[in-house]
Amino acid sequence: MKTSGVPETVLITGASSGIGLELARCFAADGCRLILLARSTAALETLAVTLRNDHAIEVIVLTFDLARPESPQAIFAELQSRGVTVDVLVNNAGFGASGSFSEIPIQRELEMVQVNIASLMALTALFLPGLLARNRGGILNVGSVAGFQPGPGMAVYYATKAFVLSFTEALAEELRGTQLTISVLCPGPTESNFGAVARGGRQRSHTVMKMTARAVAEQGHRAYRRGKITVITGALNHCLVFLVRLTPRWFPRRIVGFYNQTH
Repeated sequence: MKTSGVPETVLITGASSGIGLELARCFAADGCRLILLARSTAALETLAVTLRNDHAIEVIVLTFDLARPESPQAIFAELQSRGVTVDVLVNNAGFGASGSFSEIPIQRELEMVQVNIASLMALTALFLPGLLARNRGGILNVGSVAGFQPGPGMAVYYATKAFVLSFTEALAEELRGTQLTISVLCPGPTESNFGAVARGGRQRSHTVMKMTARAVAEQGHRAYRRGKITVITGALNHCLVFLVRLTPRWFPRRIVGFYNQTH
């Protein structure tokens, strides 16, 4: 999209695969200038070439590891040095780890908190003042339906997504009355490499229907453009979230623990 004839600049973290990659395609179709950020330079460059050719847009590639606490400030400084103003921040980067809390190395859990919470919050804090000063654009955070209940078998991951959901909804209320759009995208199980990374090659004992990353991204992008705050993708996921609100607290814990079993 264009503001006063100038294309929006959209920064997307975790853009090398999955939902992040598909969100990049959605914003590229709007004619936006894109900043693609992830750890894999090769994957980002390949995507950038495709998007430039398909949509005749400018694409900037940045390689940073958001598990490093200094990365958000370094990203902000890099864009400032280039004179690049960000209109839409898409905090998509994140990962999970499957297993009981006592089994997963604490360093892995701390890295997850850094990527899923601390870096997301830091990037939001760094770019929000500029968005407020211009009173346009917005923030799209990628959460999960996992944020609506505790998650035995992926305890820290579910907790990080609960933070993303609560933080985004609170921020949207604080900024009500401005022209900024603040949204949180909450997908359920999605066809991507997320599960393989989280489970370290192990398979879940139970399977469920999954949405494609493209379908999730398209729904999230469309809802963001419409100004919706909380975006739950898929009718089944809507039903599950609704049921969580109706049942005693112990019930979703048991169901999620059963679902997250691996072999």
